[in-house]
Amino acid sequence: MKNFVFQNPTKLIMGKGMISRLATEIPADKKVMITFGGGSVKKNGIYDQVKAALSGHKTVEFWGIEPNPAVETLRKAVALGKEEKVDFLLAVGGGSVIDGTKLISAALLTDQDAWELVVAGKPVTKTVPLAAVLTLPATGSEMNSGAVISRYETKEKYAFYSNYPVFSILDPEATFSLPAKQVACGISDTFVHVLEQYLTKTGVSRVMDRWAEGILQTLVEIAPKIRENQHDYDLMADFMMSATMGLNGFIAMGVDQDWCTHMIGHELTALCGLTHGHTLAIVMPGTMTVLRETKGDKIIQMGERVFGVTEGSRDERIDETIRRVEAFFRSLGLTTRLSEEGVGEDVIAEIERRFTERGVHFGEDGLVDGPTARKILECVK
Repeated sequence: MKNFVFQNPTKLIMGKGMISRLATEIPADKKVMITFGGGSVKKNGIYDQVKAALSGHKTVEFWGIEPNPAVETLRKAVALGKEEKVDFLLAVGGGSVIDGTKLISAALLTDQDAWELVVAGKPVTKTVPLAAVLTLPATGSEMNSGAVISRYETKEKYAFYSNYPVFSILDPEATFSLPAKQVACGISDTFVHVLEQYLTKTGVSRVMDRWAEGILQTLVEIAPKIRENQHDYDLMADFMMSATMGLNGFIAMGVDQDWCTHMIGHELTALCGLTHGHTLAIVMPGTMTVLRETKGDKIIQMGERVFGVTEGSRDERIDETIRRVEAFFRSLGLTTRLSEEGVGEDVIAEIERRFTERGVHFGEDGLVDGPTARKILECVK
């Protein structure tokens, strides 16, 4: 196991009716800007619960943070926050709303443009405190310091890091009314988050391996049941916890990480508008195929422990495990080929160009540059 320093300061508040705790978790003297997405929270009752809990607080609302939050939108929120002199932020929504609010929390305390903070590539630690009410499990943003921000003008998408939420509230009932496609993409996103931290080297940490495998096994078990009954509280609670635990740092302690699938997926979202979790379902089988030599031992371990693949030659077991992973994504109702989404050679060429121009070398071994990204995408054409 590698050396590491771990600290996660986010207070996790889990369960039915816990949104009412906003009244006491946020200090009464704070002026709170509540950030929202497109308005679904007004249909499922979450908005009313939040407003009731904060009836004794001074609040201002900002609506319209879109999937793959755009800096063009977030600049408007920053301007409103400065005008209203808010000193606490509450993100009510999925990962995109929480991600966007992280950038708002940083930009409120500086005269720099929000996009300059993103492209600087440095964590921002001086921020307005923020908390979250999670409505769509997927990104783990409710318990980590990361975000992904888009710029629509230039079709760019980059990671951004600031402070952790002070606390996050997870009520599984908030997920009952989600569209099936969003749930599918959330499960895919969670699954690949775990793979990015797990599907690297063998023998580094038994503890982290088993923890990651436990999340993967849980997702494989509950996914078909969720598709049958999305109103099962315990199933959705397990989904929520899988998403949170998949990217809050717990399974990353002392192990190698990859993230090349995410980097390629971000480009597909920026260029084509595909939902993030869906891009990962397309790219991951290609990543496993192209990097099968360096990842082979871990692929075999995953096949045995997660999918029960124990027979055949080394190559046969690798092939079968990749097939099982792709079949899992397809069982969610997601396509796994670029051609199925109308993505062609022009997009592959542009991603290769961008990676080559930036001089990137992604992956635990730094093997994924522009030409390798092309190979991965050509595998899933």
